[in-house]
Amino acid sequence: MNTLVTPVQVLKLAFGEGEYLPPEIIAEADIAGAEQRHIVPVVGRALYEKLLAGSYPDFRTEYLASPAALFTRAVRTEQCGTTAPKSAYAQPAGDTARRHLRRALLAQARTLLHRAAEYLRAHRDEFPEYDPENDIFNRCTTDGGFVQIR
Repeated sequence: MNTLVTPVQVLKLAFGEGEYLPPEIIAEADIAGAEQRHIVPVVGRALYEKLLAGSYPDFRTEYLASPAALFTRAVRTEQCGTTAPKSAYAQPAGDTARRHLRRALLAQARTLLHRAAEYLRAHRDEFPEYDPENDIFNRCTTDGGFVQIR
């Protein structure tokens, strides 16, 4: 399966130093699902396909890798839970802690994705596959808990 980031990159970009997880815990299907749900509606299918083919590696690394990793972690947090430190061992996090973590991950990922969208709009001539009409941020955003339709 071809994705913008690898499971190892997800672990490196979206998890902290003390949160060791084996790379096989992150499924490529989780990454692909996160990208389809969050990245493609912003960059568009044509640009996404070019990125998967290896075009624009700097943009991919600098602007899309972190949001893709964070969105993937949010998926994993929702599906498989997470852990919270208690003592020398870890225990499963409660529902409230998991919801707060997921909300924080999504907010950070959206902020970084907005940054990528702003870069695309400012450099449209460098990305001929990008169509601002297809960018969902140009139609609707949910910043600060408010739905803004344009």
